[in-house]
Amino acid sequence: MVSISNISKGAIIRWKGEPHSIESLVHRTPGNLRAFYQASMKNLKTGRNVEYRFSATEQVDVIVTERKKYQYLYRDGEDYVMMDTETFDQINVPEVAIGPSSRFIKDTVMVDIVFADDSSILEVELPTFVELEVTETSPATKDDRATSGTKPAIVETGAEVNVPMFIQTGSIIRIDTRSGEYMDRVKK
Repeated sequence: MVSISNISKGAIIRWKGEPHSIESLVHRTPGNLRAFYQASMKNLKTGRNVEYRFSATEQVDVIVTERKKYQYLYRDGEDYVMMDTETFDQINVPEVAIGPSSRFIKDTVMVDIVFADDSSILEVELPTFVELEVTETSPATKDDRATSGTKPAIVETGAEVNVPMFIQTGSIIRIDTRSGEYMDRVKK
């Protein structure tokens, strides 16, 4: 057990029996009250965000983690098959561990998998930005390209992204995997 004052952003703790990642931790000292830590945490099993106030003297259970690089190979039902690039061992990762960013994962992309001390998968982190080809979108007219509106486009992984009017089928675009937003067009 470790004091909450020794925890920082990014740490993974066991809170109420489940693993939580600390998204932000702010020390507050209101005028006539005792000091506390306001924590914003993400439940790594359900993906829900939680706000909680820890007293300044409270103890938390820190989970010892190991982070390893894996390469995505293919999809097997609801699971994603990943390969350790050093040992060539393959593991099945459930879609829940990847979260909503799983719609942007394509073959051979490298991901970071965070394992708990009991070898269970806590979290899968995709690269912040991925480059995907637009496979389907409505054609833009000259008038559309002059405006700053957006239109839906389907990328090679099957995900739908809102893109500017000038993007056409066959364009390569950069997408932020955290928010699912279009960032820019990649010139090749």
